[in-house]
Amino acid sequence: MTKTLTFAVMHFTVAFSVAYLITGSFLVGGLVATIEPAINTVAYYFHEKFWQRMTPEKQASLKGSLRSVFDTYALKSS
Repeated sequence: MTKTLTFAVMHFTVAFSVAYLITGSFLVGGLVATIEPAINTVAYYFHEKFWQRMTPEKQASLKGSLRSVFDTYALKSS
């Protein structure tokens, strides 16, 4: 959980900085920096839980599936 919390603090700082630099508004920067990282932190927590449950076999299968998708839809240079 410590890793998740430190990620949240870093994400809050980045989100506020970017939103403030784009808008020049402390209010908008604060709102974006509060809402977006909060949602993203929860998503990150469950993403980590998902990957902890992945066996090496499932990871290999997923990697193969993703490679197939990328090979199918990647831009091909002729």
